[in-house]
Amino acid sequence: MEGIMAIWQRDVIKFFRDRARLVGSFAMPFMFLILFGSGMSGAMSSMMGGSEASGPLADFDFVEFMFPGIIGMTVFTTAIFSALSVVQDKEFGYMREILVSPMSRVSIAIGKVLGGSTVALFQGLMMLIFVPFIGISISFSMILQLIPVMFLVAFALSSIGLLIATSLKTSQGFQMVVQVLIFPMLFLSGALFPLSGMPAWMNFIVKINPLTYSVDMFKKIILQPEQMAPALREAMGLNLSVFNHVITLPEEILVVGLLSVFFVILATIRFSRIEA
Repeated sequence: MEGIMAIWQRDVIKFFRDRARLVGSFAMPFMFLILFGSGMSGAMSSMMGGSEASGPLADFDFVEFMFPGIIGMTVFTTAIFSALSVVQDKEFGYMREILVSPMSRVSIAIGKVLGGSTVALFQGLMMLIFVPFIGISISFSMILQLIPVMFLVAFALSSIGLLIATSLKTSQGFQMVVQVLIFPMLFLSGALFPLSGMPAWMNFIVKINPLTYSVDMFKKIILQPEQMAPALREAMGLNLSVFNHVITLPEEILVVGLLSVFFVILATIRFSRIEA
């Protein structure tokens, strides 16, 4: 535990000391929220019936719909890119010093995953600063629900990032692989657009995409779809189902939890085989 805490603390301290990274973490989410949220809200409103829409569809708010996805995007990218430090440590020789220390490699791997998860959780919570400006009402109980869910999702993505980082030797290669992997998964997770009306082959990819269930957890907690009219839930793509079974929040937590365990085991095994 002492070794795990040391690695965990190092990554968290590095994050808070890097002011450019701390401030820059707002840049992409803010850009997506303003450009896609405010800019595309008119187009999405027209697709849903525009100003002529009546009934529950008139309540469709694209900015409100996007906000849980923006939180998800922040957690995803921060968590998976946190493993970049592993590649950088290998490039600058610091990893060699850690590997030859008495600390077990399992402790190093778990410490790295926990450090990345903590940083991603903090950045995800910072996105709540935008809440007063977009008209969403978030209660304290919602925040208490979001914290463990964010950490669970971040833990899974940090494990995936560590698994990738242990197989690569350069920072440029890591960033390229992660971008090719994460952005298609992000766009097919329902974070930025409703998942309704997709072709069958794309809908299949959506259902096997782990980020889909992660984003849907954030939506269920923040948007409270059970309080919406059925037509509005359908329009916003909030009726996520597999084999005609509507997935519940506990089931999504179970899916992401199992993925977290699976990937952290793979990442730990792969990390333990790194040559010093």
